[in-house]
Amino acid sequence: MSTREPSERESPAPGADVPSVVRRAGALGPLARLELDVTHRLDGLIHGDFLGVLAGPGSEPTDARRYEPGDDARRIDWNLSARSAEIHTRVTEPDRELELWIVADRSASLDFGTARCEKRDLVLAAAAAFGLRTIGHGNRVGMVIAGGRQLRRFPPRADRSSLLAALTALEAAERSAGAPDRDADLDSALRWLRRVPRRRGVVVVVSDFLDSAAWPASIRQLTRRHDVVAVQVVDPRELELPSVGLLSLVDTESGSVMHVHTGSPKLRERYRAAALDRHDGIRRSLRAAGASHVVLSTDRDWVVDLARFLSDRRRGRTLRPAMLRRVPGAGPVLGAGPVPALTPTTVATP
Repeated sequence: MSTREPSERESPAPGADVPSVVRRAGALGPLARLELDVTHRLDGLIHGDFLGVLAGPGSEPTDARRYEPGDDARRIDWNLSARSAEIHTRVTEPDRELELWIVADRSASLDFGTARCEKRDLVLAAAAAFGLRTIGHGNRVGMVIAGGRQLRRFPPRADRSSLLAALTALEAAERSAGAPDRDADLDSALRWLRRVPRRRGVVVVVSDFLDSAAWPASIRQLTRRHDVVAVQVVDPRELELPSVGLLSLVDTESGSVMHVHTGSPKLRERYRAAALDRHDGIRRSLRAAGASHVVLSTDRDWVVDLARFLSDRRRGRTLRPAMLRRVPGAGPVLGAGPVPALTPTTVATP
């Protein structure tokens, strides 16, 4: 019996739905510029070919054999050579290919930004960074796009055209006018992903995690089998209100409107405390679920923040993203408390 869900769409074949503009080299527009950032700037900041935990042509030593002309001199086992009076080289076992899944959130709360870009741009940037730096060497990359009327899924494939098709669909996703459908939100995408992969791999979840659904439980289930990386995208206005007079705060998912006077210091302090409590609650939920956590902000260079996160991750350090260490005007330590009800997603002057 088939378990295919009617609300899911699958790309037909590798590269079949790639627009002609994607097939023409050098004509990718914003996606081309994003790929240049990934391949050139990240190459200069991150050493190695992969962002995943399974990397390289071979790293596990299995045996040794006599040296033969043409062997890499860097693999000579000098201790064994000294004991045997013959030159021997190490033989390594090739690592198996990596399967990477990207869960990209495109709900209405991502259509917001007051600095360099919108949060939806950071979602595309993070998805492209992990995807483009992983594809190749037999590695497979798949994607699930959540937050619209239905889930869009792209099965994991090893060719670059399929990845570009998924990134193009993510970049061209329409702006939502309300909350996502019940079977297309972030938690639904995570629950669907728990049933699909048959092998261990890496799951990258890119979202602002403002969804009130039970996504922490789904991430906890995923971490039991996969290495999960949670990329949280934020905007500075979500953490602190400026003093600009009367504002109308509109929640694009629920449609509710709230008029506030930002000239009040008490109101701005209450908002800052509530926002930090919510931010810290998301961080604690992700850490408790066992996922690695990195924060990308619209007012910072995402390439530098992502490179720092990956460098610390490879060295096994405790991950403390820059946004968690210091929020502008908020002090170095985040508070703890319940998730507040005040969550502006669009700021407009009346």
